Amino acid sequence: MTNAQIAEQFSLLSKLMELHGENSFRTKNYSTAAFNIDKLPVQFTDLEPEKIFSIKGIGESTGKKILEIIKTGRIKALEDLALKTPPGVLEMLSIKGIGPKKIATIWKKMEIESPGELLYACNENRLARYSGFGQKSQETIQNAVAFYLQHQGSHLFAQIEEYALQLDKILKKAFPGEKFEATGQVRMHSLIIEKLQWVTTVPTKKLRDFFRKHKFTEEEILTGSSFFRTPENVLLEFYPRTGDLFYPTLFETSASEQFLEEWNKEKNSRSTFKSEEDIFKSRGLHVIPPFLREKASVIARAKKDSFSNLIQPSDIRAIIHCHSDWSDGSNTIEQLAKACIKKGYEYMVISDHSKSAGYANGLSEERLKHQHLYVDELNDKLAPFRIFKGIESDILGDGSLDYSDRILSTFDVVIASVHSNVKMQEEKATARLLKAIQNPYTTILGHMTARLLLSRPGFPVDFKKIIAACAENNVVIEINANPRRLDMDWYWVDYALDKGVMVSINPDAHDIDEFDHCRYGVLAAQKGGVKKENNLSSFSLKQFEKFLLH
Repeated sequence: MTNAQIAEQFSLLSKLMELHGENSFRTKNYSTAAFNIDKLPVQFTDLEPEKIFSIKGIGESTGKKILEIIKTGRIKALEDLALKTPPGVLEMLSIKGIGPKKIATIWKKMEIESPGELLYACNENRLARYSGFGQKSQETIQNAVAFYLQHQGSHLFAQIEEYALQLDKILKKAFPGEKFEATGQVRMHSLIIEKLQWVTTVPTKKLRDFFRKHKFTEEEILTGSSFFRTPENVLLEFYPRTGDLFYPTLFETSASEQFLEEWNKEKNSRSTFKSEEDIFKSRGLHVIPPFLREKASVIARAKKDSFSNLIQPSDIRAIIHCHSDWSDGSNTIEQLAKACIKKGYEYMVISDHSKSAGYANGLSEERLKHQHLYVDELNDKLAPFRIFKGIESDILGDGSLDYSDRILSTFDVVIASVHSNVKMQEEKATARLLKAIQNPYTTILGHMTARLLLSRPGFPVDFKKIIAACAENNVVIEINANPRRLDMDWYWVDYALDKGVMVSINPDAHDIDEFDHCRYGVLAAQKGGVKKENNLSSFSLKQFEKFLLH
């Protein structure tokens, strides 16, 4: 039982207590406990039971419940409250932007007990009539519920990739001599995966027999494909094909509708193909990798471009966005630097949170002085490896950065990012970012829309205006490689490159293991056609130093 899992139980306990109108003091205590537990550097399961009570912020009641979880895996008080709560109301608690107080009104006064009913009520404008809601609140809830329902059963690519690979091995082992080729969203490196798909030579009947034996659920059997659901609730789709239809089906199921519409404007001169490469060769084109079969325009590019020089994970030469234990990271700056050296990187940009980020122990001006002196000491110690002095400076509501120009001038790199007030309308959100980009000390625009995949859509911005401003002000646009962000979205990357804007694939790492997030940023960048020379974190140390002088 990890601290994160324990924290989740305390967070839900706090929400349910508030939902049921229980003691507000205890409710707040358990909410605070959830936050503190999640941030602890040591796992409770590694401690002697009596030492748990000596940790700051862990009182008698909280400590006893922690021990209860470690011993039984549950909190009885939480289970009792959950039993008193309709399942649909419990589900509503997981929807971002709707707090327990509002849900209590929705449930107890409006008699709505599921997200589907809630969306229906919003569509009928019912919420706006209740005290404490209003039209704006109703719109916010309506959007949140619609977003939530849209993504049920969906997975981040990073969450499902290994599962898909393991299932692929199982299938190939179970049907030796048959073909299984992964296709669809996983093969295209889509950011969000709704289902895992294969083209196979195995007949539908054999698939059904196999899945019934392994307790998979049969969802639907159609003429062209069959759907099954795994015990882990993952949707699978299979396209049984033999002979001449195998590779055309693999090709068609590994491309977007936009791509196929353009492709089908020209009729194939042949009807039989022994490989996907054969399909492209018949048109006189270089092979377009599945992850690039999104936009129609890539087909024209394939006449002259072999796509062989796209950026690779091995092209990353530095970590440009990472957080240490000076703010909300888990490791010291020295530990982060040594991990970079071990990976063969030449330099690192330390970019802890700025002073407005109170939630993340952001750095005051006084603490910055001490950090910069410490970085100087480490650079002497770790040479020729170089640590650059950076900051992830919060973009305030009006577009200002949260340090004075005097302080901003002390950094080598300033990553300007939005972390609060993310519900602005497009015009205001765009103006906010434009002002931050125009700040002469901004080096990189961090996670442009502040989105969190499957959790928060991010605020709308005028991408063309933002990219134009970055080009004009020589500001790099981050491709935040955290699998929950991948922001700026790949869809706009080729447009940015065409306008002369450089990107930077950054892991936004809060511990050493998250350096590996760079790979997901690279996969997203490939979809946008990025080459290593377009990416700042692929620069050598000398190139990076030269870049900072401009």
